[in-house]
Amino acid sequence: MRYLSPLYILVLFLATCVGSPAQTNGCADRLVIESQFVSPLGSTYVPLDSWIYPAIDRLHGLGYADMAYLGIRPWTRMSIVHMLAGTVDEIAESNDSEACAIVHSLQRELEPDVENWNGQHKPNTKFESAYTRLSGVSGTPLRDSFHLGQTFVNDYGRPYQEGFNNITGFSTRSVAGRFALYFRGEYQRAPAAPGYGNVLSTLLSNNDLISFAGHPRQATIPSGPIPAANDFRVVEANVSYLLLDHQFSFGKNDRWLGPAQGGSLGWSNNAENIYAFQIDRVEPLYIPLLSRLTGPFRYQFSVGSLKGHSVPNAPWIHAEKINFKPTENLELGFGRTVIWGGKGHVPITFGSFFRSFVHMTNVTEEEKNSRNDPGARFSFFDFSYRLPFVRNWLTVYSDSFAHDDVSPASAPRRAAIRPGIYLSHFPGVKQLDFRAEAVSTDPPTSRSTAGGFIYTEGIQLQGYTNKGAILGDWIGRESKGGQAWLTYHLSPEEQVQFSWRGAKAAKDFIPGGTTQNVFQVSAVKRIHKEVEVRGWLQYERWKAPVYKQAGQSDTSVSVQITWFPESVK
Repeated sequence: MRYLSPLYILVLFLATCVGSPAQTNGCADRLVIESQFVSPLGSTYVPLDSWIYPAIDRLHGLGYADMAYLGIRPWTRMSIVHMLAGTVDEIAESNDSEACAIVHSLQRELEPDVENWNGQHKPNTKFESAYTRLSGVSGTPLRDSFHLGQTFVNDYGRPYQEGFNNITGFSTRSVAGRFALYFRGEYQRAPAAPGYGNVLSTLLSNNDLISFAGHPRQATIPSGPIPAANDFRVVEANVSYLLLDHQFSFGKNDRWLGPAQGGSLGWSNNAENIYAFQIDRVEPLYIPLLSRLTGPFRYQFSVGSLKGHSVPNAPWIHAEKINFKPTENLELGFGRTVIWGGKGHVPITFGSFFRSFVHMTNVTEEEKNSRNDPGARFSFFDFSYRLPFVRNWLTVYSDSFAHDDVSPASAPRRAAIRPGIYLSHFPGVKQLDFRAEAVSTDPPTSRSTAGGFIYTEGIQLQGYTNKGAILGDWIGRESKGGQAWLTYHLSPEEQVQFSWRGAKAAKDFIPGGTTQNVFQVSAVKRIHKEVEVRGWLQYERWKAPVYKQAGQSDTSVSVQITWFPESVK
């Protein structure tokens, strides 16, 4: 247990956090976001791991922020300002102290963007943040999202192993008229590890229908020995241009295409971001006549290359998502992704892209193995709904994902699914909320066997991965599980949280199956507004007889310190 020396720091940190909730001035203060302006200025996206998203989720769960599209993220800073502009008057009239506290915190965060709009629109560059995360892991963790599971999820595919791990990075953003530039890079360190032996690696590779003798180093299989990681990685880097409320961007962008908190079946930040070209409708679009029925729309398109694929090598992927809100309480979303091309199979050309983009019907085996292959096609559907009579209390939602079907809505028995509920507060304790989600990628169809249905297919054998990690839900292939979170909010930026995550892989996929149970306590505390301290303690118990005969456990402790110089007033 020598790697748990930071545990004493974490215990003291948690003890400091669970004091009295931060005090606010309530709704007596004037909410200063103007409600009528629309900005023609460019704006950078807010990273998915920002506190802003759970804060707006809470606002939405409390019955406000009606124009927040939960199924398409990230959002630009200016689009968040517009979301708040449409709800601040309602919050002020309600005298809802919790909602007011959230809006005041968001205002402080977004004030530079509003000031730039009201000012001379001069080009500006901000040093957004600098951070370091120290982690100690005792015991053997899992790092194999394509087979046995992951100990840490939704973390941009960052490396980790038993021992001391570290990430240290910074982020900046710039705006000049309609142009915006964002950059986040970090040094990443993880120790060396023994990895899987030859027998297990061969078994998993053969199960994926890939010759291990021909491809002994596969990004989807952590074959040993695994060298230590000591690298600088670009986490996000993109340049964008705003035109007619559409953000055109190129580079590494975050992407989360579902309403759930624990995972997104269509796309998440579980893997490293890909380099892609993207068109994003960042403001709701109202279409005359049609929107009387459907409500306003938001949509997104992206296309880029995948890394870490052996068979075929270097395929590309494109994704389309459209969400609309028939009412202020109901949001519906439809999406599609296609993985196509790759060295030795189909060349990446405009013609092959067009065929993958428009081809919807089944193809013969002969066509599938030819240069006319339209690619591995996946579809997804999601919804979120604030329930009647408890609009500001309870939200239900679900995400679903299908392979070779036009939509999961048309073939629910062939679809992966992640349903969830969100209770925004408890009676008498408005700072406490609860969320629970179930997830399954093992639908009741005969095709769901040997891990060969969801997240993979007969040609794109390493399917829905980038650099070895699942692009979608961390649950992976042919597995079932769930998550739950109980969170006490000290302030909009501060919280103490207890969570559980569990997963089981089918025995016809992994011999003997796998079982994971992960328990975590975490806390976030702001010090003088400009310094955030985040810490968590996690215990995992897992079984994977194909890897290790006996049950295994690992314990990890992490402390991250982030400096936000822009927060200093």
